[in-house]
Amino acid sequence: MNFPSPILKGRLLKRYKRFLADIELTGKVVTAHCANPGSMMGVKTEGATVWVTRADNPKRKLPYDWQVIEVGTARVCINTASANRIVEETVLAGGLPELSGYETLKREVKYGRNSRIDFLLSGARRPDCYVEVKNVTLSRETGLAEFPDSPTVRGAKHLVELADVVREGYRAVMLYIINRTDCERFTLAADIDPDYAAKFAGASQAGVESLAYGTGISESGIGLVSKLSIQQGHQPP
Repeated sequence: MNFPSPILKGRLLKRYKRFLADIELTGKVVTAHCANPGSMMGVKTEGATVWVTRADNPKRKLPYDWQVIEVGTARVCINTASANRIVEETVLAGGLPELSGYETLKREVKYGRNSRIDFLLSGARRPDCYVEVKNVTLSRETGLAEFPDSPTVRGAKHLVELADVVREGYRAVMLYIINRTDCERFTLAADIDPDYAAKFAGASQAGVESLAYGTGISESGIGLVSKLSIQQGHQPP
């Protein structure tokens, strides 16, 4: 996934009202769109170097989009929409082995109880595959990524609905995109959202598959680089 325009680097002043961030950029302060509804624990440090892009649409109220923050030597993409774009491009290019061999990919297909699945993969002579994607930015222990960074009722609901999909004879996959460059393992942050962890366990028992992939982040764009191990039963530090 290439960034939509050249990267501009600035300094984070503050993130507020969930979707807004004030950033010092080339000697001035701009307000950028922050496409991340989570708590952004550990990835909103004031004074940190951040990467933004400028939108082509002159009618936009906020012309800048916050894409990446530098955390120590790591790069972390906080833009949750990027995960879906990365997955779509990789699947269509045949670069994600676990999701290869399907003939069609559809986005935002209605399913469950008033929900939309991120991707529905279909192919002849095989069950449809429902794929839910999550952008992961939290890390509280060196090398270990965690999800979620705040309680997510919506996320728990998706796990229940994916389990229902499997019971109906289809395939369901939870795909966690670890969108930071310093992690080799992934686990659930059960202390932050025990209900999500419980729903994940139930979904796994029902046959919902789980995958975790790490990304490489450069100033030109982001791509999947490696499969990460999923660690069960982790206790936070």
